[in-house]
Amino acid sequence: MNEIASSARAPAVKAVLFDLDDTLWAIQPVLVRAETLLFDWLRQNAPRITRTHTIASLRERRMALLESDPVYRIDLWKLRHAALTEVFLEHGEDPGLVEHAMALFSEARSTVDLFDDVEPGLRRLGQTLTLGSVSNGFANLDHIGLAGHFKVSIAAHTFGRAKPDPAIFHAACDALGIAPAHTVYVGDDLALDVRGAQQAGLRAVWMNRFERQLEPGFAPDAICRDLHELQHWLQQLD
Repeated sequence: MNEIASSARAPAVKAVLFDLDDTLWAIQPVLVRAETLLFDWLRQNAPRITRTHTIASLRERRMALLESDPVYRIDLWKLRHAALTEVFLEHGEDPGLVEHAMALFSEARSTVDLFDDVEPGLRRLGQTLTLGSVSNGFANLDHIGLAGHFKVSIAAHTFGRAKPDPAIFHAACDALGIAPAHTVYVGDDLALDVRGAQQAGLRAVWMNRFERQLEPGFAPDAICRDLHELQHWLQQLD
């Protein structure tokens, strides 16, 4: 663990909010599996699409659509749904099947392998602190089995604003009934999570599970590799 800023005189921590993807589980293998399952389903149920497209070309379509409307940066579920609907219509496939495709993808998107420290770490932290989550993704925490650890879970696609907008951090703090100054946010993205939380008045811990280099211009309150190190840092603040 590498502490960045002294918190000796900072307000007491009463709550910890977590990012999800690449903070509590690795997202890349989840997406690879989910997109492979979806493409195999398309091959069976919408074959005209897979005769023209690959997983990579469908991803390129989504990225192009992402640039066309700001709403898609907030709602990644809507982005994927809209992109699939476009290609279904273009290739003469039944757009009514898009809902089935999305259901399959969403379930696979929420089938994750938690990092080993996550469940024991959340249990320990939850004994003395109020926990919550704030995410730009659309993972189903009930399906994953983590919902019970969090008093509040806010996702950008249902809230209507996404990190790093201060409003989504403030909404989580309001739902917890705990001021931002008494709240720590933990996430892997320096811009969305660390800077976003700090600009909203929270302290921010960079969860650096993959030995990345700290980029210039960012000053996390601490850097941790797992929830054990996070707990140790929090205990030092007492």
